[in-house]
Formats: sequence, C-alpha cells, structure tokens
Amino acid sequence: MSNILKYNLNGVEEKTLVNLYLQMLKPRLIEEKMLVLLRQGKISKWFSGIGQEAISVGVTAALNKNEYILPMHRNLGVFTTREIPLYRLFSQWQGKMNGFTKGRDRSFHFGTQEFNIVGMISHLGPQLGVADGIALANKLKNNNHVCAVFTGEGGTSEGDFHEALNVASVWDLPVLFCVENNGYGLSTPTFEQYKCKHIADKGLGYGMESHIIDGNNILEVYTKVSNLAEDIRKNPRPILLEFKTFRMRGHEEASGTKYVPQELMETWSNRDPLKNFETFLCSKNILTKQQITDASEEFKEEINEHLQIAFDEETIKVDLTSELKDVYKEYQQEIIVPSNQKSNIRLIDAISKGLRESMERYDNLIIMGQDVAEYGGVFKITEGFTNQFGRDRVRNTPICESAIVSAAYGASLNGMKAVMEMQFADFVSSGFNPIVNLLAKSNYRWNQNADVVIRMPCGAGVGAGPFHSQTNEAWFTKTPGLKVIYPAFPEDAKGLLCAAINDPNPVLFFEHKALYRSIYQDVSNDYFTVEIGKASVLKEGSDITIIAYGASVHWALDTLKQNPEISADLIDLRTLQPLDVETIYVSVRKTGKVIILQEDSLFGSIASDVSALITENCFESLDAPVKRVASIETPIPFQGELEKQYLPKHRFIDELKNVLNY
Repeated sequence: MSNILKYNLNGVEEKTLVNLYLQMLKPRLIEEKMLVLLRQGKISKWFSGIGQEAISVGVTAALNKNEYILPMHRNLGVFTTREIPLYRLFSQWQGKMNGFTKGRDRSFHFGTQEFNIVGMISHLGPQLGVADGIALANKLKNNNHVCAVFTGEGGTSEGDFHEALNVASVWDLPVLFCVENNGYGLSTPTFEQYKCKHIADKGLGYGMESHIIDGNNILEVYTKVSNLAEDIRKNPRPILLEFKTFRMRGHEEASGTKYVPQELMETWSNRDPLKNFETFLCSKNILTKQQITDASEEFKEEINEHLQIAFDEETIKVDLTSELKDVYKEYQQEIIVPSNQKSNIRLIDAISKGLRESMERYDNLIIMGQDVAEYGGVFKITEGFTNQFGRDRVRNTPICESAIVSAAYGASLNGMKAVMEMQFADFVSSGFNPIVNLLAKSNYRWNQNADVVIRMPCGAGVGAGPFHSQTNEAWFTKTPGLKVIYPAFPEDAKGLLCAAINDPNPVLFFEHKALYRSIYQDVSNDYFTVEIGKASVLKEGSDITIIAYGASVHWALDTLKQNPEISADLIDLRTLQPLDVETIYVSVRKTGKVIILQEDSLFGSIASDVSALITENCFESLDAPVKRVASIETPIPFQGELEKQYLPKHRFIDELKNVLNY
C-alpha cells in the first residue's frame, strides 16, 4: 500500500509517533474482535469507528489526562487512550457489574470521573452544552484546562449545537467542539443535513475560530489539536474543529452500508488512518514489521485475557432495593432550625434571601438565567446580586434554555453547584430534554449526581395568558430522578430553596407568581432549611382531609375561613416528589373523606396520583369517593373572566360540601 495521506512530522518525537500508531492499533483490534462477538451474539450492539481512529486518538493524546473529554459512540480510541482497563469496557458492553452503569445502560452511554470522560445520551446535542458547563467551571477555577466534546455532522443539525456554540462564544469558554464529519447521519448524506460547504464555515456566525482537519491523518490531528489546546489554556476561547473522515461501516452493524456508493467506499478505504500511518512509519524506519506483529499479538492477548475476565464475571443479580436507591444520590438532609429573629416579608423576598444566603454559604454556587444579572431577573429576585457576587457567579444567558440546563449539569460534573432561573415555567419545554434525560437519569445511569436547581416561576391569576401561566409540575413528577418542590408560604420558600441547593440531586423549584408579592409571613433573618419530602399540616380537624399545594393552599384557607363550621385537616404538600404519603394516609384514616385541590388541569396530574394512592392504601377508611378539584381542560386564557372560569377556586366550596354530605 502506498501513502495516500501526506504526513508532516512537525518535530514530533519518534516515541510519540510510535505511541500514536499503537494507540490507533489497539482500538482497531478491539473492534475487529467485537464484530466477531456481535455475530456470535455475545454482545447486543456495536457502533463501529473503524476508519476514524485518528480523531479519537489524536484529540485524546493532545489533551492532558485531567482534562474532560465528551465522546460519542464511535470514539473507542478515547477510552483506550485514557487507558481504561479493557475488562471494564467489555463488562460494560455485556451489561456486567464491572462496567460503568451496573447494566442499566449499554455500549458507550456511560461516563467515568476517574478518567475524566463524560458519556453521551442518544439525543446527541445536549452534550455540547454539558461541555460548556464543564468549561465554565474550568474558567471560574482558573485552572487552565481545555474541554473537548465530540459530535457528528448529523448532530450539528440540532438546535443544541447552535445554542452550545453561541453560549461558548459569548462566554469565551475553553472548549474544542470536535465535529466528526463522516459523510452520513445514519443513512442521510451531508447534503441533506446542511447547505454550507463546510461545517467549519458555521464558526463565522458565532465569531468563533474554526479549522478543517484531515480526520484520517493522525499527525495532522495530533499536532493541530495539541497546538490549539496549548493556546486555549493561555487564552480561553472556543474553537470549532471539523474533522473530515468517513464511516466505513453502518451507523450500527445492523444498518449496513448499502446506501453508500461503492466507489466512495473504495476511496476512503485507501485513506485508512491506521494502514497509511503504518506504511509511513515503516518507510521512515521508525517502525518495523516485527514490531507491528509483536504489538498486535500483545494487544490480542490482552484483549482475550480481559474478555475472559468479563465472560467469567457473574450475571448481574436483580436487586430491587439497589435499583430504587440509585435513582437519587444518597444524601442526609441537614435541618437547620430557623432563629427567632424574624422579619415580615413577602414570598418573593424570602426566595431572594434564600438565594443570597446560599450564595454566601457556597463559593462554588453559580446562578444562570435570562436577565438575572444587573437587571435582577424579570421578577427582580436577583437584583443587586452582581454587586455582591460578581458577573462570573451571576450570569446572564442567551435565550437558550436547553443549552443552559445542559451547562448547569456540566458545571455540576466539574465541582460546581448551579441554580438556573427558567424565566417562566412555561419556557421549560425548550429545555425539557436535558432535564428528563440528563439530570434525571444521571445518578441511576452512571452514579453521577446532578447538583442543579431549576427555579420555575409559574401559575395563573395574573392575566399572563397561555404562555406565561402554566403550573406544569406534573411533567416532572412523572420522571424518576427529579425532585419537585412547590411552596405556598415565604418561610417554606426560603427554607426549601436553601435545602434544595444543599441537596446534590436535581430539583425543580416552583414559585407561584401570584403569591410573590401578595403573601407575607414572619421569616427568620438567618439561614435555615426545611425538610424536603415532608408535608405541612396547616389545620387539624375531623370531618375531611383537604390536600393542596401552591396557590390552592390559600384558596383552601380562604374557604375554611369563610366556613368555620367545617372541621378539616388541611395538608400543604410542599414537596411533590418525593411525596409525603404517610402524612396523607394518617389524615385520611382519621377523617375518612378526602378532597384534593390543585391549580393544574385534572387529567394526568398530581391530584390523580394522590387519589390513586389513597384509594389503593386507605380504601377501607374511606366514607366517600376521593374528590379531585382542578382547572378545566383547556390552556390558560388571558382575559380576566375566562381565567376565573378556568381556575377551580370558585368551584371548590360546592365540591367540598358535596363530599362532606356524601
């Protein structure tokens, strides 16, 4: 085979040249073995990177081992160059306990802090934002680290690509965005993915430096990335790298390559990164055929030895306790009792004070969101924060919910705590994917918690219409791994927010806009916490149990005040996930009648689940059917009378009396 690729030594030492070759050879031999095992049914799936090894190896070799890399499922060379023991990789692919996900996720869907690798999720795009968060933490720590993140040409079509590059550029984050342009997104060719000539051309739109690199030329990859990484460490900024390469096998093995013209396959086969570099090194007498043979045999022996370890490892034993326990990171709450020195403040003031005191308590806590810096947020909760904490820790963001949720997760991976303000809870739909697929599943998938709080201003009653009034908590209580908090009073708002920030798990913190400036309470001036997962019994009675949360708590209080003859337990749930079922059950078994009041529409809501739980667990104590009272099944209207009709407040008393008279 003659040299198709042109190599420039650029002063690279012979030892490094040999190491780069060996680092490509190893994943190639592993892949060849995996393809055999796949045909034998000994692994379930395989995404081949044959022909693309130079990118994974070159980028990884150019970075320091303490710098994060976020690979994709065709980047085996990242894992082997970081010297992960092979038996652990083989165990991962077989769903064994010595892998990285306890059999809960497959193939390359894993990360490992030990080797500074953060694995992908199938949605591709969000990991670009995760890299932003990691790089932000690096920048705030001033540790001169680079972060590299991979995606394919198909992934550049996702909105997360735009959001992540835009944020990185605006914030001058030290990120290498590595796009492996291998010709096809599954079967879709590049001309159906984008219109510009080169993906690197997109860098111009972000004011971002970009480069096109021959992804099959290991020396070009290694030297170019090494030089850029060294420069970024001194002068932090993002760089877009387009690696021209080709996928020689199917998207995954079952896909095949029938859609690829044969002449194209032949052209790229001649550009094989391993074979070309091998020929070059031999022609320069840097490598001999005997060395190649010896290295191949040594690698094959290592592969077979480690495969046997994985094969011999016992199958994972099903353990329900372990499965449930790992949904959240274990955490012992510290309950700090409020002091007696109190001030009468509004709910909005309590949230602001909780945030401020948490920022004082944690030097590694950052706040991110639209207009949260000098402007203080649209509700002025963070007003004055930049004066005290600076713009590094209180950061205005572009309008890009998905990238900022992902960045908050990335910052958490790199030792930070993050609070993100979702300007309105309605806008969370634009950041839904990383919440439910990154934050929620992280600890369960690879034992990595997500130390993120997302603040959710929500609720009707202020004439804000369909796009600024939702109370959409039920979207998230359904998703295992998230905690959901919804306070109704200033003291709970402050104490629960402080507790949420303490908690290393992801928390969605709902704040009702109509309560911000209408509800006052005496609240401790000092830092304190309220227990997450514990409901509050606001009133005690014998006739009926009323269950509510958020604004509906105040509707229930008003109703009871106007009807003093009704003797009721009134339970403010406060935390919706995890739910305090015991407080509910104790009350229901005492009163025998239950009504659940909420602002959200009825179907598929919290009230529905609470009703089902009561029916399943307290049926023999019930003297009447469980009644749910909620908003009507429409979006939330703007006009005052329509909004009043939508909300259940005016219907509650009649429904309450119906249950009492049952």
